[in-house]
Amino acid sequence: MPKYVIEREIPGAGKLSGEQLRAISQTSCGVLSNMGPQIQWIHSYVTGDKIYCVYIAPDEAMIREHAKQGGFPANAVSKITAIIDPATAE
Repeated sequence: MPKYVIEREIPGAGKLSGEQLRAISQTSCGVLSNMGPQIQWIHSYVTGDKIYCVYIAPDEAMIREHAKQGGFPANAVSKITAIIDPATAE
């Protein structure tokens, strides 16, 4: 199943409280539960004004539908073609 990185532009994302992040996570998990097992949230990175999320899904359309149902922006959706890390250099 393909993996995707979703870039969400959320001004002040890095200043969201733990409670606000929990609420966002709960909303996302609720939408995922309703959409079924084909789409999975792996994890997200919160930065100053953006959140980068890694998902597994059959296609970009399902990623965008999740964003629509959850009320989240999905400013860019990119299919991951490879994953590298320091071990790749060995």
